[in-house]
Amino acid sequence: MADTILHVEGLKKYFKTNRGRLHAVDGVNFDIERGKTLGIVGESGCGKSTTGRSILRLIEPTDGKVIFDGVDVAKLNTKEMRAMRRNMQLIFQDPYSSLNPRMTVSQLIAEPIIENKILTNKADIEKRVAELMETVGLADRLVNTFPHELDGGRRQRIGIARALAMEPKFIVCDEPVSALDVSIQAQILNLLKKLQKELGLTYIFITHDLSVVNHFSDDIAVMYLGQLIEKAPTEELFANPMHPYTQALLSAIPIPEVDVHEERILLRGEISSPIDPPDECRFAKRCIYACEDCRKGTPKLVEVRPNHFVACPFCNNLTKQD
Repeated sequence: MADTILHVEGLKKYFKTNRGRLHAVDGVNFDIERGKTLGIVGESGCGKSTTGRSILRLIEPTDGKVIFDGVDVAKLNTKEMRAMRRNMQLIFQDPYSSLNPRMTVSQLIAEPIIENKILTNKADIEKRVAELMETVGLADRLVNTFPHELDGGRRQRIGIARALAMEPKFIVCDEPVSALDVSIQAQILNLLKKLQKELGLTYIFITHDLSVVNHFSDDIAVMYLGQLIEKAPTEELFANPMHPYTQALLSAIPIPEVDVHEERILLRGEISSPIDPPDECRFAKRCIYACEDCRKGTPKLVEVRPNHFVACPFCNNLTKQD
């Protein structure tokens, strides 16, 4: 039986607006096995980051269950949640704005250790900071350097060190390489993989870059307008994308070969509003396969192949016919 470290059930996050309730995350369900990586992909504004932050309760979810290691995180009080956050950490997208510009590298890494009283002796704290700097590949000479004196890759290494300072089991990586140069991206991804193997970490890896998630994740969940529309092991998803939106996303991946001309799937039609949306498939207005069943209610995730889940009446009908 799989060792599930995180179970998310019916997760919702709505925001009040002048026009109604914005359904940023609307009924998301998934499990993550211990030591594995779940990649969450989709267009900007689909609810990827809101999902990650709702799981960590950096923003309070409207509804749903978040079971981490057998504990329902959504039911914890402030004191209990503070203790739980030692096990659940976040690596931010922007490695510059997430760091206090008035603090040195050593102060930034020591801050979570001091705030959470993990260590209290000054010598022990300095020793732990040095260990973390070595772990993430930061040279000793940078110990008294300020963030503005460093490049994006080194800043992101500080962010990773701050997350590791809490000795977590689970980390949400919120587009941790999107603000970095391509060569630096590879270094950070390799570092995260190395840390996962050495420390047994579990990741949610949020990104809009399918090429990155293909090489980094064990499973991939595709989101569209706040909902999970497809989830499968990485190799299976890339080999057999079933939801029309997933197929369109994969067709947009650039191919670095001059003689290869892959046909792109162009999405036409109006994007549905996430504000008080009707109870129907939210992709129907842009989908060439939309049928009457798509208007009868929000499609549920159905297992159409082993561990391959799709929320699409058209795909489900095809599977039944097969």
